[in-house]
Amino acid sequence: MFDLASAAVEGALAAGAAYADARAMITREERIDCLNTVVESLDQTENAGIGVRALIGSSWGFYATSETTEAAARSAGEQAAAIARASATVPGPHIELADVVVSEAHWENEVEEDPFSIPLSTKADLLVAATATMAEIEGVALARGEMGFFRTEKYFVSSQGHRISQTITESGGGISATAVGESETQRRSYPQAFGQYETSGFETIHRFDFVGNAARIAEEAVQLLAAPQCPQVTSDLILGSSQLALQIHESVGHAIELDRILGWEAAFAGTSFLDLSDLGSLQYGSSLMNITADATLAGALGSFGFDDEGTPAQRIDIVKEGVWVGVLTGRDSASIAGLSPGGMVRGDGYNRLPMVRMTNVGLLPGDSSLEEIISETKDGVFMSENRSWSIDDRRLNFQFGCEIGWEVKNGKLGRMVRNPTYTGITPQFWGSLDMLAGESEIIYWGTPNCGKGQPMQVGHTGHPAAPARFRDVRIGIR
Repeated sequence: MFDLASAAVEGALAAGAAYADARAMITREERIDCLNTVVESLDQTENAGIGVRALIGSSWGFYATSETTEAAARSAGEQAAAIARASATVPGPHIELADVVVSEAHWENEVEEDPFSIPLSTKADLLVAATATMAEIEGVALARGEMGFFRTEKYFVSSQGHRISQTITESGGGISATAVGESETQRRSYPQAFGQYETSGFETIHRFDFVGNAARIAEEAVQLLAAPQCPQVTSDLILGSSQLALQIHESVGHAIELDRILGWEAAFAGTSFLDLSDLGSLQYGSSLMNITADATLAGALGSFGFDDEGTPAQRIDIVKEGVWVGVLTGRDSASIAGLSPGGMVRGDGYNRLPMVRMTNVGLLPGDSSLEEIISETKDGVFMSENRSWSIDDRRLNFQFGCEIGWEVKNGKLGRMVRNPTYTGITPQFWGSLDMLAGESEIIYWGTPNCGKGQPMQVGHTGHPAAPARFRDVRIGIR
């Protein structure tokens, strides 16, 4: 595979590229879906190919092929250079790449149990058992379970001398119960609405114990049908860690992507309210808000050894004591902004152009706990697990709906409420953060379905988070 990637780079250079890099990849994926004790689908896919980038003047060219021969790889490099040359006929600013350490290395994540060696019957039996437990609860109409496993082998070569191989294994899944009432449905999910995925092996499935949590979430789905509607109030909001992870993803993670800030990414996924001139001075949130992008966290879904430009994984400060101090960059965008590249460029497979993506964008812990947060809240609502989300194309105005909520009165958790929602404007919302749970309550939540780009690319990102409280939030807006 290194030979194929090298041939692609050589083809691009021979065709006039000033710089070229190539990724030869082998990917394997397995997905199992179960509904009401019946395994509805089993998908197993494997593919291989080579993607090559070529840089000429102001423009990138990209070309990919699934034909894994040296002749095809060399031709792909030539095609990438031809595309870059054609694009450069409409001139833009000359692109220079920010310097990175040139590495020859191999990296792979720790795996205790290889998910692809676990028998299909074991996986299916677990999902059947979990959905059977949920389906036994009167009122549950749909009991779902799913698992997904990914293995990606990458071989990266650049014209600057990079020669990096990586093997990344990711595993996860989840369960959900849907109860149907006279006028509406209610759903409860575990571990979170999208399932929980990690850069790990089958041990992730064991750790979250789907069968052991199945009855509880099914019962909560049924209870929600009879629960009172979430009140429309302005009060304190307590977010569980999985909902806070999505809040970070949507109102911080996407907003700090430098290609958005520069206006390179606008057609599908939108831009950003941030301006580079405010870097280092903009008040993004309260002094409790400390956000990092850290691709080195063991087990988190956005972790790896090197990004798809050969930049080493690293930890970057994004928000420090409420002040915006960092962005997600690639080598080209970092050069334009005068910054060091942070290793945040990845592509969804060999046949997609790598772009700026989130790594593990998470909120560093505070010194409190969920128990303390509740006990110190006189009037508020505690919400958990996402049900819906909406945010404008500048990542400013948002509204989120959660699966479940509980009123908090005089420091105690009160009655369950259904259809809880909250809305806000990003800097004001984060500015109201005033209590944050500590290290022991952080979970490295994984988002396996982050969409960006045209054509659409699906990214795997991580979001460390612990429960937190926000003051004077508009709640219950419908």
